[in-house]
Amino acid sequence: MTYGTYAGRMARGETTRARGRPATASPDAVLDATLASFRAGERVDVYAIAAGLGVSRASIYRWFGSRDGLLGATLARQLERMVLAADHRCRARGAQRVSQVLDRTVRWLAEDASLRTYFDNESTAALRLVTRSDGMVHQATVAALDKLIQRAQEQDGYRPPIDRETLAYALVRLVEAFLYNDAVAGFRGEVDRLRVVQEALLGVTASLG
Repeated sequence: MTYGTYAGRMARGETTRARGRPATASPDAVLDATLASFRAGERVDVYAIAAGLGVSRASIYRWFGSRDGLLGATLARQLERMVLAADHRCRARGAQRVSQVLDRTVRWLAEDASLRTYFDNESTAALRLVTRSDGMVHQATVAALDKLIQRAQEQDGYRPPIDRETLAYALVRLVEAFLYNDAVAGFRGEVDRLRVVQEALLGVTASLG
């Protein structure tokens, strides 16, 4: 299953709510509508999202701070869901489990036309939003991988070669380096080379998992 298929299945339930005018729009409804717009390859427009949901722009800015804050929260939540979905589908254990889940997630990202469109249209802003160390997307991705490694430790007996938090951070930085390039060159997606490095860092060949 490609990321587009996965995202489409998830979005069907989400965008149904976004198209209506709920009595009281919630932050979740705003995130759903933002994801639907993003998945359609549109430039996320806070005014249009507010109008579509019948909520004020002031409320959206109060909840998310800015357009970048809204985009960051949307992408962060989607990345967390992707890691969980990939883990749910994975039958491997230990280091292989972490490697396969991460590889599947990265391949979904590399195949995602809406993410590529975002980088094509807003390259500098997109790179900053996705990779800045104090940003929501980077921090949420590190947290999602940290939880994945913890599950592999507790459920599979995996022993990371370095402490879990450092390993999660290093893996995310690797993904950012291989999947994205500088603001000029844009989106890359060197996923096969990335997997080789990931496996070495995770200790896949030496692991019994």
